[in-house]
Amino acid sequence: MNERRLVVAGFGALVVGVLGYIAYRFIAAFTIAVFLYYSTRRFYASLGRFRLPKRARAVLTISLLAVPLILLLSYTLVLVAVEARAFVETYPVFEAAPDGIAWFQGLEDLPEPTIAGIVEAYRAGQLDVFIDFAVEQAAFVTSVVTGLLLNLLIVSILTYYLLIDGETFQGWLLRFDDDGIVREYFQAADDELEAVLFGNLLNVIVISLISIVVFGGYNAVAPSGAEVPYPALAGALTGIASLIPVVGMKIVYFPLAAIAAVRIALGEDPALLSYVVGFLVLSVVIVDTIPDLVLRPYFSGERTHVGLLMLAYIFGPIVFGFYGLFFAPIVLVLALTFADTALPRLLGADPKPDRPPESQTKLDRFR
Repeated sequence: MNERRLVVAGFGALVVGVLGYIAYRFIAAFTIAVFLYYSTRRFYASLGRFRLPKRARAVLTISLLAVPLILLLSYTLVLVAVEARAFVETYPVFEAAPDGIAWFQGLEDLPEPTIAGIVEAYRAGQLDVFIDFAVEQAAFVTSVVTGLLLNLLIVSILTYYLLIDGETFQGWLLRFDDDGIVREYFQAADDELEAVLFGNLLNVIVISLISIVVFGGYNAVAPSGAEVPYPALAGALTGIASLIPVVGMKIVYFPLAAIAAVRIALGEDPALLSYVVGFLVLSVVIVDTIPDLVLRPYFSGERTHVGLLMLAYIFGPIVFGFYGLFFAPIVLVLALTFADTALPRLLGADPKPDRPPESQTKLDRFR
């Protein structure tokens, strides 16, 4: 009997080891899927009031999250190409560029960002520089694109099935309950992860709205020569950039100010630079500082300290890479919840009294 158990335990350890290796190889995709699951779970649950089946709700949730983001980024790339071409044609950028650099020679003849314009540029040989570069880097580009598509597929599938079978998986974990400790820990960690990560989603939405209002209001007051381009798009991108630690929203509104300043310096009244300075002040104070001081504590969880959460967002990418932006906050929540619930019980402390029924988390009003 003991030999059979040993064989079964060995096989189980082998399976766990293989699964752990696979999870390690695709840790970024797994982490982002968990992040998306907890960020969108309340929206997925709210769709239940329309009596939609689980699969339809999961597909709708992922579509409403992914499709607008893809369209937003695609639209941004198109606008960047259009504006770069217009900037090159308007200002004498390449007159000051070094001679003999093939890339500058190719960029000087950027084609129209249309199918007809690209075809015409190809026939005229204007795209030869870019085509040669793409051929030289074909292996690297193919590897990057393939890896990106594979990870996107894994994220989509994992998020889909977590939304559908998340409760089933949670019930399976609770089968290993030992005197209520496991149940208490997993339920507390589940609630805290939802509060923190859903709060991040709300933070992105609110900051996007604030940024759109501030950027649009600035353009309504500023002269045409000092306006920032595409305030609505820039506001949406500012909200998404708020997830990035340390730099955050600055990667959007600083380039906006730089674009306006360069345009003024090259052809407008230098006195208009005062409006750009005012735009920076508005962005730093109203878009960046005030929401960070007011909204972030409000959208944080019950147990997770705001300062520790900020440190997790800062050190996560430094330690783990890009996916650390999502991985570190999850690990922090799991660790703090363990220290608050399971660890005292394991050390022999009396269980904490249940919270009064009227107590709710900060985000329960959004359920």
